[in-house]
Amino acid sequence: MTRIAVVDHGAGNLVSIGRGLERAGARVVLADGPAALAGADGIVLPGVGTTGAAMRRLRAEGLVDPLRGWEGPLLGICVGLQLLFDWSDEHEGGECLGMVAGRVQRLEAAPLLPHIGWNDVTNTDHPIFAGVAQGAPFYFVHSFAPVPADPAVTIGTTDYGAPFVSAIAAGHRIGVQFHPERSATAGLRVLGNFVALCAEAARAA
Repeated sequence: MTRIAVVDHGAGNLVSIGRGLERAGARVVLADGPAALAGADGIVLPGVGTTGAAMRRLRAEGLVDPLRGWEGPLLGICVGLQLLFDWSDEHEGGECLGMVAGRVQRLEAAPLLPHIGWNDVTNTDHPIFAGVAQGAPFYFVHSFAPVPADPAVTIGTTDYGAPFVSAIAAGHRIGVQFHPERSATAGLRVLGNFVALCAEAARAA
């Protein structure tokens, strides 16, 4: 059975994410330290709250270096996506994990913040969106979004006052700004696709 480690950095819809992954056939382990990552086929980095608070928790739990060194499939959700980048304007100091080049910036063109509710995602043919209709709606709760240094990593965009990046993929590192665990059928399909990618990578290893 595909083993997925869901990182507990103190802020995330851990129960909903875990149930969604289990429905897709994964065995879920909550990771509150480096030891829990051992033997994992994939990692989910969830997020609710702020990048600053999440980074402080990751440092305190000794997870920063293990995450940076992880070479298998990794899915960042909302703040978890933002943590993958070099820097976030949301917190003082701003340093994030630096796993994908770019910066997280406030949605300055947004008509109202935070951006809460359902919005369409224009996606590419990346496997994380397999079986998801083009322009399918997903659930968002955020005020910041990433600006990748390399536009080629963008695999999904959404419009809220202006277009912003809502999904990225850089090798095995995938991130979505929306919450798949709160996005009904389309969201469960995204989680299921991630489990399938983890299983495929494990077979190839």
